[in-house]
Amino acid sequence: MRGLRSDLGRVRGLGSAKEGVQHWWLQRVTAVALVPLLVWFLIGLIAHSDADHQTVTAWLGSPVTFGLFLLLLGAGLWHLALGLQVVIEDYVLGEGMRLALILLVKFGCIVLALTGAIALASIAFGN
Repeated sequence: MRGLRSDLGRVRGLGSAKEGVQHWWLQRVTAVALVPLLVWFLIGLIAHSDADHQTVTAWLGSPVTFGLFLLLLGAGLWHLALGLQVVIEDYVLGEGMRLALILLVKFGCIVLALTGAIALASIAFGN
């Protein structure tokens, strides 16, 4: 049985939304990446709960911590944008409103990521 998809659609693996499984996979990849990053972050918070300001800024300024924190921030906001896009696509009526909300969510996540990265750099390396 051929199903309802065209030959080209079957080759490309595209569904009715014309995006295929890429969005689904990206959500799963970011979710899996967030698990160890969040565990690391929580352990770091607990380990530095009684630390003074200099100790915490030194910890944040180390290359490994800084890099992992940026990964946590990026993966978390990317996962948020992907999840909200699915909710908007599923529950918002009207193509124009749907597009506007998706663009707003993506723009907001980019702004939050940049703001978080600048704040992290300022705390870790600034004065």
